[in-house]
Amino acid sequence: MSHTPHELIAEFPNQVEAMQQLKASNAHFAKLYDEYHDINRAVHRAETDVEPTDDLNMAQMRKERLALKDQIANLLANAT
Repeated sequence: MSHTPHELIAEFPNQVEAMQQLKASNAHFAKLYDEYHDINRAVHRAETDVEPTDDLNMAQMRKERLALKDQIANLLANAT
């Protein structure tokens, strides 16, 4: 299991500028972006035992993070 934070800049390195533009111009994208970072931080803190959690909650948080990433990826694909 990886304890590497899944930051959006690392997940979409070729779309950093597009993400910045969408954050500034698209309120829905900005909300998804912020929600992704919030859940990503929570997952990372749980993985590193800063804020331990049970397996069920960890799985749910990871699913939520993936769903947000998918939505962000779709918006980025449609923006280019």
